[in-house]
Amino acid sequence: MTDVSVPAPARVRRVGFIGLGNQGEPMARRLLEAGWPLTVWARRSEVTDAYGDGGATVAATPAEVGAACDLVEVCLLDDATVLEVVVDGGVLDAMAPGSVLAIHSTVHPRTCLHLAELAARRGVRVLDAPVSGGGASATTGTLSVIVGGDDDVVEYCRPALATYAGRISHVGGIGAAQIAKLVNNALFTINLAIADEALRLGEELGVAAVELGPVLQASSGRSFGLDIRVGHLNTPAGVHRASRLLDKDVGILSEVLAQHDQPDSLLVRTAIEGLASIASRAQAVEGDGIAG
Repeated sequence: MTDVSVPAPARVRRVGFIGLGNQGEPMARRLLEAGWPLTVWARRSEVTDAYGDGGATVAATPAEVGAACDLVEVCLLDDATVLEVVVDGGVLDAMAPGSVLAIHSTVHPRTCLHLAELAARRGVRVLDAPVSGGGASATTGTLSVIVGGDDDVVEYCRPALATYAGRISHVGGIGAAQIAKLVNNALFTINLAIADEALRLGEELGVAAVELGPVLQASSGRSFGLDIRVGHLNTPAGVHRASRLLDKDVGILSEVLAQHDQPDSLLVRTAIEGLASIASRAQAVEGDGIAG
């Protein structure tokens, strides 16, 4: 089947959002509070009840979101979940020619390229648009949104993205944004692991983490990983839970590098070592029976 070329509407008229988790929920909330006509879907009704009360339309199926909206934003956990909802769940098949599917999940670049190929057959465009900064940044409208895709698609989506973005960075075509996000997450993994080790080392040498953390945050050793470790992941068990999500992204980047004949990357190697260190410390804490 050949690609369908259909002009987009002059502007986005209705936004759909699928994936109301820790990251997606405040993004969708920002859209609703900014006055965008919004349609949402989630597997659990308790997640969407508040949106119905707040003026959004709650769809019964993912396909209903696709049929109702000019821009469908997806913020789900991983490649399998994205494909399950967007392809198997009928979102893409229900979308009208000229509409846009934005993938905010951190996934393999090939997933975005595959979706773009499927979408083109229907005259639907895809925006590769992972986000960084966490739920707190989404709440304050300061997320970093990294985008890959055609210039006109980026500009079409920009007004909606700007409701929760402090920075929108167009880095190339489909898949380029995922590469940028994966590199970022590998670097963050290293920062988080080093911050966790620094606090542990301080404790071993007699400086409590509750005292050392603010000192490091006000000094030259500060990093975003340290800020997250001190402010949000303030137990070894919490760091371990976060590291399990980061492990997915480091694994994807490792696979991408192998495909580009660059299997030995200092960035990925150090990130893998950091993840192993976090896991080891978490196991030690669990062994002491004091896991949080």
